[in-house]
Amino acid sequence: MLDISDTAPDFTLPRDGGTEVTLSSLKGVPVVLFFYPRDDTSGCTKESIGFSQQLPEFEAAGARVFGISRDSVASHEKFIKKHGLTVPLLSDEYGTACEDYGVWKEKTMYGKKFMGIERSTFLIDADGNIAKAWRKVKVQGHVDTVLDAVQAL
Repeated sequence: MLDISDTAPDFTLPRDGGTEVTLSSLKGVPVVLFFYPRDDTSGCTKESIGFSQQLPEFEAAGARVFGISRDSVASHEKFIKKHGLTVPLLSDEYGTACEDYGVWKEKTMYGKKFMGIERSTFLIDADGNIAKAWRKVKVQGHVDTVLDAVQAL
């Protein structure tokens, strides 16, 4: 389990648009990583739209924001187009980053157990350390809370 001040696990993941993002190459600026279960589901759509709407405020605070799920890049591109998202989405199809950040969990829905992403957000400071972690995120009001934390860095 990652704790505050731990070094954020590095990764290189493909993103929408055909490029890759390597976390360690972003050292020097705060980074927000929001892990979400699945493209185009109600909570994930609300969260992604919220981060897209507030993206200019995050950028004004000097932060980069990325959404991460295990969906493919093609799925991300459809999701972005359908909802007019502006936040970059990273594909963790093999689940390596999800495992490293401790968000791949056993979940239960309608009495059935399955493995999935626990909605979580991490704020990484300019030195590459975990500054704040939100687990079991409820979407309502979350983007504003994260923005406040970024602005307080």
